[in-house]
Amino acid sequence: MNWHSEEIENIVRNALAEDIGSGDASTAATIPPNALARAHILARQTLVCAGLPLAENVFRALDPEMEVVCLHADGSFVEPGAKLVQMRGNAAAILTGERTALNFLSHLCGIATYTRRFVEQLAATKTRIRDTRKTTPGLRVLDKYAVKMGGGMNHRLGLYDAILLKENHIALAGGIKVALDKAHTYVAPKSAPPRTASAYDAAGLDPEVVGPGPLTVQIEVRNERELIEGLGAGAEAVLLDNMTAERAAECVRIARGMCPECVIEISGGITLENAHAYAKAGADFLSSGILTHSAPAANLSLLVDGVEET
Repeated sequence: MNWHSEEIENIVRNALAEDIGSGDASTAATIPPNALARAHILARQTLVCAGLPLAENVFRALDPEMEVVCLHADGSFVEPGAKLVQMRGNAAAILTGERTALNFLSHLCGIATYTRRFVEQLAATKTRIRDTRKTTPGLRVLDKYAVKMGGGMNHRLGLYDAILLKENHIALAGGIKVALDKAHTYVAPKSAPPRTASAYDAAGLDPEVVGPGPLTVQIEVRNERELIEGLGAGAEAVLLDNMTAERAAECVRIARGMCPECVIEISGGITLENAHAYAKAGADFLSSGILTHSAPAANLSLLVDGVEET
């Protein structure tokens, strides 16, 4: 992740502007403008770190001389009571940036921690968990980075870097075969839109799944009939949508028999409680929006260690 990219700096700038508005009245009323302080961000639960470098972005946007040290690497596992980030600098900047920094870190560490729990559920299988586009608007690059830090995988970053033919595409196109034929024509080398590595590099996304190269074509199927029709029409990647674990297992068996190299994903209703059962169906991936839209925020605090003489 390039924490000093224009995209990340804009995200931080907008978040601070949203909170500060015309000024931090509470801090202005109580804290001398030149006061210096030391503080740290504390984990109050077991968690997986994600986004800790954002703390530096936040506090140095308010005090360019702020000293910020991340005490753990993103992706590392910490216990309650662990200090995650230490800072020393302008006291007012620390207080003004506190909530913005904690909002970022609690959200991203929450996603990473929740993702790690899914990864643990799938540890004894060959199936891997990956995310969806159900992310916080404007924060997708960070949400997907947090999934990676939790050990999960990224699917497509947006609508532009992979083709996924869902039921509405299929209905409007005129059927499964017609939709696939049109998609395969669209991604032919002479007509495929270019893809660059910059967005993936910035996000730390997984090139194995969404890296630069020809657009992949995946089709969503809801039953055995649609699966057989899709594979017969040349589908190389299928998404089994909203099936029971037992039905998904039967579809995986059919798909492996018809197209052994086909990439198979299961989505719809995947939870921590049923993830292992779905993984036993033998698909390559499970995907779930719950990783990013419903991960509990991590419990963090910022505590001031002391005030220094100026």
